[in-house]
Amino acid sequence: MFRSGNRLNLLDPAPNAWTDADLATGLSRTYRWGGHSCWDLPLSVAQHSLSVLAIRKLLAPSPLSPGEALRELLHDGTEALIGGFDPITPLKPHLGEGYLQINRRLQAALNQRYDLPPWTVASHQLHKHSDHLAAASEALHVVGWRKAALRRDLGITLTPLDRDPLTIPPGMAPWEPWPAHLAAERFEEALRDLLRARREMSQPADDLEYDQSEAAE
Repeated sequence: MFRSGNRLNLLDPAPNAWTDADLATGLSRTYRWGGHSCWDLPLSVAQHSLSVLAIRKLLAPSPLSPGEALRELLHDGTEALIGGFDPITPLKPHLGEGYLQINRRLQAALNQRYDLPPWTVASHQLHKHSDHLAAASEALHVVGWRKAALRRDLGITLTPLDRDPLTIPPGMAPWEPWPAHLAAERFEEALRDLLRARREMSQPADDLEYDQSEAAE
């Protein structure tokens, strides 16, 4: 059961079975790197998702559409719906077909709920590069791996970022994992802003002007 009181059938997931707040909360309480961190808190998937989106925007040859940005932000959304489970890479090949089938069903529900555009070969390659770059940077700055060990022990060949791509919360340091409530708040805010931007792009100009004049009143 989600915080909202909604329930999700993992074998037959309905796209309306969770709220945006449920998704944000779930991702803020799902931890990267098996929960290990050299900080006081572990890194949430919500914060990681925001980092991937920020990196993807930085490296994009042209601005992302709201739909493309949503696809980046929600790329790990199934991990909240499956019960806050982000398996570490060495474990994934051993999880079996049952796990893969559930994950595919959840991804299909996410795609339908948020009307996510399908990946193209090129867009998926750009996404994976951003995702891997985020992981390389997290390994160094969040988990505490040394640079030499990234390649030797983890097989990471990308050079980690020096600068945190996210806006640093007041009183916190670059790359520091955020508390769950803050990660959920920022994730939900980004999700809400992108959904609004997509609606405005698809709305006729006359209707948009009418809505804005009503808001001004």
